[in-house]
Amino acid sequence: MKFSKKYSLKEIAEIIDCHYVGSNDFPVYGMNEIHVVTPGDIVFVDHPKYYDKALQSAATVVLINKEVECPEGKALLISDDPFRDFNTLTKHFRPFTAASVSVSESATIGEGTVIQPNCFIGHNVTIGTNCIIHSNVSIYDNCIIGDNVIIQAGVILGGDAFYYKKRPEGYDQLLSGGRVIIENNVGIGALCTIDRGVTGDTTIGEGTKLDNQVQVGHDTIIGKNCLIAAQAGIAGCVIIEDEVTIWGQVGTTSGITIGAKAVILGQTGVTKSVEGGKSYFGTPIEESREKLKQLANIKRIPEILNQLK
Repeated sequence: MKFSKKYSLKEIAEIIDCHYVGSNDFPVYGMNEIHVVTPGDIVFVDHPKYYDKALQSAATVVLINKEVECPEGKALLISDDPFRDFNTLTKHFRPFTAASVSVSESATIGEGTVIQPNCFIGHNVTIGTNCIIHSNVSIYDNCIIGDNVIIQAGVILGGDAFYYKKRPEGYDQLLSGGRVIIENNVGIGALCTIDRGVTGDTTIGEGTKLDNQVQVGHDTIIGKNCLIAAQAGIAGCVIIEDEVTIWGQVGTTSGITIGAKAVILGQTGVTKSVEGGKSYFGTPIEESREKLKQLANIKRIPEILNQLK
């Protein structure tokens, strides 16, 4: 998430009421999760396991819960609860704004686009030309939709990320201030749900087609001309490269990459990153030919045991 203007380190520290290390006028341009940070961003870290990763990341401001040596060219925000204060910043820079109409006056809708009855179009949404948005679709604030996109009934774009921190009193949600971006010529089947990024973008690439009831998690990037069949569940922060085919009821873990032109057969659990250009099956995932050989050999176990008698 990039801010609308440059802020100083002192101004950010005043918003969250914390101590800081660095010059008062150290520039701050945005805030992001560690996998999408760029210079000028704030990143938060609240576990010693990830201190070095955050301090050595591209982020130039680190919101951290320990006094540590500040890397050269960077600044620190010292907080007793970085998770809480990252949420405070999200509320400040991307506050929730209630809607009073079904189609926000700040939405931009291109020529030739059809919006069917009972749709909700939130604030600052952009929809391109010649799209068809079928009934009962909800498009949350700040989503961007390209040209020639077809969205079937009941789709929800821009729901909150499924991202929680365990507290003694229960689960604390990391607030979502990101967006969903749907590129040109995408087709989205009925009842799909695509969550927005926490601070960045969840992106569906040009020409990709989603079947009915597909779930796409926060900050996931799906490439061009992919096919994803019904009831697939794509976790957060996944990268799916171009021309990947994912068949029905596939599930993935978060943070993995599926290489270009890979084929994931139905009901596979994608538990790790996989190379492109190959076919995969099973849980844990393996190349499909190897997995099918294993299943065939399992069926032969009674025959093999009889031969050993």
